[in-house]
Amino acid sequence: MKLRKQVAFGVIASLVVLSGCSKDDATATPSASSSTSAAPETAAATKAPPMTLNWLTFVPTNDVSLPAPDKDYIRQAIEQKFNVKLNMEYGVPGEDHKTKINLKISSGATPDMFQADGAQTNQFIIDKAVADLTPYVNPQTMPNYYKWVTPEIISRYQVQEVFMRAPVPYEKQLYQSYYVRKDWLDKLGLKVPTNYDEMINVMKAFTFGDPDGNGKNDTYGFTTFGNGIGVSKQFPEWYKNGLGIDLWYDQANGEYVDPQSDIRAGKVLDDIRATIALKIVDPDWFLAKPGQELEKVEAGKAGIFQSLLRTAAFDNVATSVKKKTIDISGVKTADFVPFHIMPNAVNYAALPGVPFLFGAKTPPEKIKKSIEIMDWLASPEGYLLSHYGKEGTNYTKNGNTITLIPDAITKDNQANGNFFDVYSSIFAYGVQDPSPIGLTIIDPRETDHDRAIIEKLKTYKYPVLGTNVAPPPGYDIGAFRTQMRAYMVKILFEEKDASNWPKYRKELMTTYHGKEIFDNYAKTISQVFKTPVVFKSENP
Repeated sequence: MKLRKQVAFGVIASLVVLSGCSKDDATATPSASSSTSAAPETAAATKAPPMTLNWLTFVPTNDVSLPAPDKDYIRQAIEQKFNVKLNMEYGVPGEDHKTKINLKISSGATPDMFQADGAQTNQFIIDKAVADLTPYVNPQTMPNYYKWVTPEIISRYQVQEVFMRAPVPYEKQLYQSYYVRKDWLDKLGLKVPTNYDEMINVMKAFTFGDPDGNGKNDTYGFTTFGNGIGVSKQFPEWYKNGLGIDLWYDQANGEYVDPQSDIRAGKVLDDIRATIALKIVDPDWFLAKPGQELEKVEAGKAGIFQSLLRTAAFDNVATSVKKKTIDISGVKTADFVPFHIMPNAVNYAALPGVPFLFGAKTPPEKIKKSIEIMDWLASPEGYLLSHYGKEGTNYTKNGNTITLIPDAITKDNQANGNFFDVYSSIFAYGVQDPSPIGLTIIDPRETDHDRAIIEKLKTYKYPVLGTNVAPPPGYDIGAFRTQMRAYMVKILFEEKDASNWPKYRKELMTTYHGKEIFDNYAKTISQVFKTPVVFKSENP
């Protein structure tokens, strides 16, 4: 039901950050047509024409689409309830989505509401291309939303000292983990790895030990994705060198560390080169897009992968990696278990990743109407409809306890282009725990095996960064990261070692303004924690 999009949800959140609902029906905002005094015929005759709203949002993967209007009962509910005509555009986060938004804004066709990544929204705010949210986003106008997101979170999410973007409700519990093919371990007499050396040994065994027993040398120890542009942060060599966390506030030393561009990243690149030279990594990793690397796992050709998904190795989720591996490879005993070589510092604690914004020239009445709809999507009624579909068909409700009917949800969603994922992404991006609005979800597919996985994942530690961060005005973290990735790719594929990394890094810190950017990150963290924090530049 939630598909491999959970992978994408986690990846997206990460990309968005780094590139930078309990209102009762009786109190829900009525549509402009509501009237208690007019007869039905009179009310219909005097009903205002629907307001047209144009939205552009993120979706987790490219395998989603909206059904025909007569089958899109979520759109129908929104349009009827709020007397609107809703035009939805959507795309996967990335360069195509960035280009689309930029073209729309530059041409004067800014969507009424839209989502973009952190770096891009920061630039929109600098350019004053988006609206001040102060009159629109507050506990009075969005009571359901404020059950998901606190004023403190919203305050820390701001950049440029203005309130022009607000965070979409996000998942607080993280599920980032490596997974290893357990039946392969058992066949080869190996244990689940607990450190880097053990992980490399398992990768070697999975590559050269014929774990699938077909007598062919056609499996690999590890797979990941590079999206054709960079060196994956999923490589365990980042953890080996103490740089596994994407953004890191070292509280003990009062320092902000940017692991991706740290001076020690040169050692990471050399270690990755050595691992690749062992031929234990899927050779197609660099060009693989997010999610494509899992196809190697599901086909029985790779034994270790990393996922951000809660259900990556669940027994009965139709699109879990485990279930798809069984279905595609035909190996009924295929199983995966989570592990980590640095469980005490997996990544930084959850921060809001996806913002929503409104165009600077969007009429106030359109902003207000969009706000009404989005707050409804944050309510129990809106959350359940956009995530699971119809009560009685796709789930049952006993008080605040919701019991899913998974087969019905999967059939309904897939038969209509996975359209739940378009609407659920609008205002609860990847959120699977609706306890903030008082709901408890029971999924009858979950087994003891699945629950054991969740308990394991909950033991991992995530150091607190404490706040979203952004470059100072006029500085482009996107350009910095793009050049950083280009240098890393050059070192890995064109140069014999990472001896040029200090030189490249110096250019990143000067020409591409990394020092100024990360000094500003440190300043923001200082303000949040009310203690001096400096950027650990280590300029050579």
